[in-house]
Amino acid sequence: MTTFAAPLRLRLDGGALVNNWRWLQRRSGTAACGAAIKADGYGTGAVQVMRRLLDAGCRDFFVSSWTEAASLEHLLQDGVNLSVFHGVRVEDMGRALSSKARPVLCTADQIARWKSASGGLCDVMVDTGMNRLGLDRRSDVAAQMSGLSVSTLLSHLASGDEDTDLSTQQLERFSDLRAHVPAGRYSLANSAGICLGQPYAFDLTRPGLALYGGIPRPEASEGIAQVVFPQAQVLQRRFVPSGDSIGYNATHLARTDTEIAVLNLGYADGYLRCFSGRGVVSAGETHLPVVGRVSMDLIAVDVSAMPSVKEGDWLDIDYDLPAASALSGLSQYELLTSLGPRFDRVWF
Repeated sequence: MTTFAAPLRLRLDGGALVNNWRWLQRRSGTAACGAAIKADGYGTGAVQVMRRLLDAGCRDFFVSSWTEAASLEHLLQDGVNLSVFHGVRVEDMGRALSSKARPVLCTADQIARWKSASGGLCDVMVDTGMNRLGLDRRSDVAAQMSGLSVSTLLSHLASGDEDTDLSTQQLERFSDLRAHVPAGRYSLANSAGICLGQPYAFDLTRPGLALYGGIPRPEASEGIAQVVFPQAQVLQRRFVPSGDSIGYNATHLARTDTEIAVLNLGYADGYLRCFSGRGVVSAGETHLPVVGRVSMDLIAVDVSAMPSVKEGDWLDIDYDLPAASALSGLSQYELLTSLGPRFDRVWF
């Protein structure tokens, strides 16, 4: 059977992924360092991420849903934990009770559902200031958890990537919960929380963004490296005479005779229209501007400075996450998770 390669790909640096986790592990001090691999490993491929981090020594993994957990169960082994952040809906109970993964129970109804089914080991989420998922910290959390076998009590920082009093308040509230609510372990810090320092680490940290090359706080720039490198293939090189326009709605007018390369990449792949006239593509050390509007499947790049670029060549899409975020107005999380399934994912 012939295997066809897509005309666009993500080159994924497995060494950088592992080194990022190890840097986060060191920053976690005596706490175990886990890994958030939800959203298919933030768009990189959760199975491949989990395999690499298992080999590096990671033993705690987190996904959002039971569908995500099902695709990873074959990798679970003794001493490896997989937790499902969104708990258990009624529809999830059959799968959850038979799964090796465990739920992160978030509501009183979920707790009642789990108890009535004689569910086993679980985690519990308590809200300490984000007002998203979790039991209300002002309620009698210990009483609600009575009768559960709780592996980890979790909370989540709302603004760890900013210098704000809210993180300090959440730390104080979670520390109080630790003193009064029994659990096997306690976990508060995401990537940004790890960078905030040792008091936030507790027993287990849960990095996500920084694993994949995101910089949640300036402190991470010293140890976190880029993992995701998009590339797209040139479909056509063409001459555009001075005065002609390029792309939809004629937003770019060629001021001089111009050579462009048309690349197989567009907003259907997650390279969104905010990069129109602003994005940058590279051929070796030469930076080439995106000209005209990003369309669904195609972009145009000015290659006048690169006479050697031709049909079939691969060009690098500049996708350093902090820089691309500043350029596009998208968050680093959006940039990662928007990269679509039409990319081949190639680990090196």
